[in-house]
Amino acid sequence: MKLKLVLFIVPLFFFYSCKVQNAINITGEFKTWHKVTMEITGPTSWETDCPSPFLNYRLDVEFSNGESSFFVPGYFAADGKSAETEAISGEVWRVHFSPDKPGVWNYKISFRQGENVAISDDPGAGEALSLDGLSGEFTISESDKVGKDFRSKGRLIYDGARYLRHAGNGEAFIKGGADSPENFLGYIDFDGTYYGGNAIQRQGEDSPNEGLHSYDAHISDWSKGDPVWRNGKGKGIIGALNYLSSKGMNSVYFITLNILGDGEDVWPYTQRDERYRFDCSKLDQWEIVFSHMDKLGIMLHIVLQETENELLLDAGYLDVQRKLYLRELVARFSHHMAITWNIGEEHGPTNWSPYGQTVKDTKKMADYLKEINPYYQMIVVHSHSNERDRHNYISQLLGHESINGPSIQVGNPLNSFEQSLKWVNLSEESSHKWVVSIDEIGQHWKGALPDSYDPKHDTIRQHVLWANLMAGGAGVEWYFGYRYPHGDLNCEDWRSRDLLWDQTRYALEFFKNYLPFDEMENRNDLIDEGYCFAKEGEIYAVYNHIGESTLLDLSEIEGSFDIRWYNPRTGGELLEGSKITVNAGEKLNLGSPPIDDDKDWVCLLTKK
Repeated sequence: MKLKLVLFIVPLFFFYSCKVQNAINITGEFKTWHKVTMEITGPTSWETDCPSPFLNYRLDVEFSNGESSFFVPGYFAADGKSAETEAISGEVWRVHFSPDKPGVWNYKISFRQGENVAISDDPGAGEALSLDGLSGEFTISESDKVGKDFRSKGRLIYDGARYLRHAGNGEAFIKGGADSPENFLGYIDFDGTYYGGNAIQRQGEDSPNEGLHSYDAHISDWSKGDPVWRNGKGKGIIGALNYLSSKGMNSVYFITLNILGDGEDVWPYTQRDERYRFDCSKLDQWEIVFSHMDKLGIMLHIVLQETENELLLDAGYLDVQRKLYLRELVARFSHHMAITWNIGEEHGPTNWSPYGQTVKDTKKMADYLKEINPYYQMIVVHSHSNERDRHNYISQLLGHESINGPSIQVGNPLNSFEQSLKWVNLSEESSHKWVVSIDEIGQHWKGALPDSYDPKHDTIRQHVLWANLMAGGAGVEWYFGYRYPHGDLNCEDWRSRDLLWDQTRYALEFFKNYLPFDEMENRNDLIDEGYCFAKEGEIYAVYNHIGESTLLDLSEIEGSFDIRWYNPRTGGELLEGSKITVNAGEKLNLGSPPIDDDKDWVCLLTKK
């Protein structure tokens, strides 16, 4: 009898093990920093089902390798290929993970069902489903990527310094890129995307698709082998990103929820008036675009709301709708290599938008976002353009550990240096250093003009781009004003600012190629005009505005320094000016640049 019983149990156990393993499919390139996707066969559900697959189920997976451990949220993925099928139902549940080192990674699944279990803080909330507690392992090798691809450098993380840093190679990061169009994801080829406001008032047409982005001007920038979906859709937006990357830009700012806002064409939900159910096919198509951005070396600057809709979810509080929104975005997209999470555009109350999130609720939102995010990604808050409103709100966030910087909007571009330096210094004093960027310049109707109106871009090159970087800031994204072609909501062609991207790239190249910028700080106290950025006693960069000459005070320094010059208008190699070498120990006249053209130049002094 005993023998028969054993023989009967073993086949049953073998059958169950095979069934469980067949319910899990792990795919990817299995390399460091690359996306590993775990798909689990779970309960069949629909986007509109009750119980909700988004709120009343919770899938989490813990991935561990020695001291490294990541607790990663998952999501309902319909049939697992809804970007192509437009499916709204299925039995596929998915988790994305990007491992930070090679070796054997262990995983353990938590899969539970219950009322509001997705946003519960209790790991034991709800009832366990069949795969709950299942564990296993897979092996990761080193990445083989090179060049711009962020997977060659590792995840971009905030580590308490003034600059973000790639976790793989330790490289510090400064950004240059596009702030416009803010409704970048209001794209005609994404499923479920339409204009949700008064279409007649906005476009003069009845069709809700009128006014959506198509980026037709960039279809020619799409290349064979680049991603598309549903028989060739997506070429415009993929081509646009290809173009921006080809110009050396590494960041794009975009809003993921603009219901009641300026664009009224971007949201992750199944419908404009929905708050609890997400559009699986649309979000899978977003994921295709975001994955391409990783390959191109373009950071995702994800703006979670804007000033007009700060109270849309839970009246501004951190409650069910807001928690669910944040969890869904983190589950689907946090594995990407470079993300800045922005709490909101033009955030906080002001005279023209008096109803906004309080400082207390903003901190709670940032805390929750940090808590559920498996990775050390940056969280910022976009300011108002008015100095008084900006200071009153942003200053109350200083020292709060979940917030890593201000996303500065300045109404007057000439104030960019002062504002960049102000927040660099205030955050230093708070003992929680901020990464300080300029992400929008005024006036709102003007911004960065098209090349056809301002081919030289002298003012914003000098007083915004170089001003921020020489103050110890982390870079600039360019906003396009409403009164000019290809503005903030209707930009279809990033080539409209082709010359501006060049000038931005020249600045980034100077900092990356010639400066240990993460070891330097602003030292305008050493000069009488322009900007000075220095690592004392070793290297000094002095930016001269148009027609200025500058004395550099090295009276407390010993040694000899080589002098070279850099042209911020044309980029290129360092050049020799009227002086090649100087001796420190006094206030130095730096001489004149290679071409005495009454233009701006950068003088670089490096110790022999």
